[in-house]
Amino acid sequence: MKRAVLVCPGRGSYSRESLGMLQDLSSPALARLDKFRASHGAATPTDIDGAERFSSRKHIAGEHASLLTAACTLADIDQIDSDAIQIVGACGNSMGWYTTLAASGVLTLEEAAELIDTLGGYQAEELIGGQLVYPFYDEEWHIDPTLSAQVSACVDGHPGLHWSILLGGQAVLGGTEEGIAHAVEALPALESKGIKFPLRLPLHAAFHTPLMVGTAERARADLAHLNWRKPEWPIVDGHGHLWHPHHADPSAIRDYTLGPQITEMFDFTVMLRSLLGETGPDHIILPGPGSNLGGAIAQVLIELGWSQIHSRSQFLERQQQDPVLLALSRPEQRARVTR
Repeated sequence: MKRAVLVCPGRGSYSRESLGMLQDLSSPALARLDKFRASHGAATPTDIDGAERFSSRKHIAGEHASLLTAACTLADIDQIDSDAIQIVGACGNSMGWYTTLAASGVLTLEEAAELIDTLGGYQAEELIGGQLVYPFYDEEWHIDPTLSAQVSACVDGHPGLHWSILLGGQAVLGGTEEGIAHAVEALPALESKGIKFPLRLPLHAAFHTPLMVGTAERARADLAHLNWRKPEWPIVDGHGHLWHPHHADPSAIRDYTLGPQITEMFDFTVMLRSLLGETGPDHIILPGPGSNLGGAIAQVLIELGWSQIHSRSQFLERQQQDPVLLALSRPEQRARVTR
């Protein structure tokens, strides 16, 4: 039996290419999330995914995209062959932390859905600030120290701009409209695979920054009734802290989730490094939707020299022979771990 860790994707992973991915999946988790949404008179993940056309308002806006993303991830996890794969740990990028809480049993599916829908619903009322993405890696996916220093100087140069997520070799910056405008002006223009950077993320609030302090306070009041538990496997948060099933304090997980998780930088790099160091898995499984988190995972593996991978070329060669990273949106990789 192979040992694997889960990396749950965050909001923004569901794209035009993801449309329809839930329609042919048999998943107890998806059925429960659909029932939860329907009981609140809201469109279900299955219905949103089944739309004829991809729509920014329907598939990117936080009040829909957040639970849709979690539903796709949890439905994919349901497909993993438990006779062949032992899950030994989990983490998730940004909103993927909430999916991790559901997958590991810290919250029930319904409780996690309430958490996700509550925070997503706040964005429908008022979008606080914004986020943009900027890469600082070279062609072999090594960190470019010059670009990295420019990003840091840019953040230091405006009080309304903050690190939001350190995502492998990519910076996700969050801030006020003035702060975002400063970043767009200050950072050198780049282009990769037809995408121009800095790239503003549509309909994204400035999560993981001090701008969200009020949001965190509101969430603590609105979600005080949730029942938090110890995880079934080790999970790692956005500070790189490992929560172990034997000694995790559920109230401390709650305090992190409804506090620093919302208001402080999310360090994906440290998180994944901590999870890999603790569990030593054979594989990293990336459930859907999409696989755009795969590049950031690979960049962390390269930085660590994990499994003798030291460059993009070596990573791609390893993926062809004996893949370390298994993205369930890729049929040939999905077939290795699903029933």
